[in-house]
Amino acid sequence: MASVLRFVRNAVRRTRQPSRDISSMSRVSLPREPPIEEETLPHYNPAHYYAIKIGDIYESRYQVAGKLGYGAYSTSWLCRDLKADKYSVLKVSTSLPDFPTATDRELKVYGHLSKINSKHPGQSLIRELYDSFDLEGPSGKHQCLVLQPMHMTLLEMLGMNPKPFDLPLLKMTVKRLLLALDFLHAEAEVVHTDNLMLSLEDTTMLADFAKAESTHPSPAKTIDESRIIYGSRRFLPPGGGADYGLPVLCDFSESRVGKKHGSGPFIQPHIYRAPEVIFEMPWGSSIDIWNLAGLIWDLFEGEHLLGGIFDAKRRHDPFKHLALMIALIGPPPTEFVARSETTEQCFDSSGAWIAHAEEPIPTLSLETLEKRLTGEEKELFLGFVKSMLKWLPEDRKTARELLEDPWLL
Repeated sequence: MASVLRFVRNAVRRTRQPSRDISSMSRVSLPREPPIEEETLPHYNPAHYYAIKIGDIYESRYQVAGKLGYGAYSTSWLCRDLKADKYSVLKVSTSLPDFPTATDRELKVYGHLSKINSKHPGQSLIRELYDSFDLEGPSGKHQCLVLQPMHMTLLEMLGMNPKPFDLPLLKMTVKRLLLALDFLHAEAEVVHTDNLMLSLEDTTMLADFAKAESTHPSPAKTIDESRIIYGSRRFLPPGGGADYGLPVLCDFSESRVGKKHGSGPFIQPHIYRAPEVIFEMPWGSSIDIWNLAGLIWDLFEGEHLLGGIFDAKRRHDPFKHLALMIALIGPPPTEFVARSETTEQCFDSSGAWIAHAEEPIPTLSLETLEKRLTGEEKELFLGFVKSMLKWLPEDRKTARELLEDPWLL
């Protein structure tokens, strides 16, 4: 990792270079309404987003070939590195002067990781950062990261190919993820909190993406002379029997350096949110273990373990969430309840559920939900999952301990 930041430079004012025409066909122009892409986000503000244009060249080397996606804090683009003659991903942050840590965090984490001299095998399972620079927009600085291309998230892959993982593939995937987490937790003291993606073994997919955008451009909406909102394009599935690629830890925009962190509900997707995060208790690396347990269930069972936690309007319902947790892993110990006054809304001092009026406890269990295995294999698998789903963070097995679990061995 020491070489990961070999291209990173101090922030300076950057401007785009004139665009080169990389499209051979006209682009479908969309009407101003309805909203698309980042416009659909709850707190969207166009001033926060840098107006990237397909075909533009940045830093005299990175030519934008197409849009990969968007989020509250960034947009992502496939770009051609004209100097190195290869493709990479350009992640352009929003400009949020009132919340600078939201957009600076990922580069700081990469900077921290680059200083760690380690032979840990998990270090190679972290997405690489190739370069970074800043762009100056009307509302301020936009941080740009040039990253190793990734294919899709594991859950996106399941959406395209809904057949769940078989046991050998599942165990291989889990071992890789645990190695990466053990490096982050034990040697780097980084809590990941979020996203897992698939590496690209078939690099022709990148050229195919660029060609498809050139010959059949994604629809776009022109806001004014300076801003175009493009539709995102997905990579095509690998063809000719090629593999999807191996899992890699990605997206450090919500990661934290250090063993313990203050309370706050704005980390982890709802379906993977650990109980200490729900109750806004201090949290640490064990939230990644809870997160991974949910992902393992998704990959093997083909459905979310904690998917039934939303109301009729698809809003997160914490009472549904906690009632489902109790059904699956039992009531919390008194020590957990005592760690936050917020728990008084749901539990008495002994850990008994007192929120029956809001949400009854479902009549189900991990044993009844798991339908693919039998006998000793089922017992070992459920024991592995249960060792990760503990109310008390310190009771969850660490990544290193899980690598020695009988189910994986």
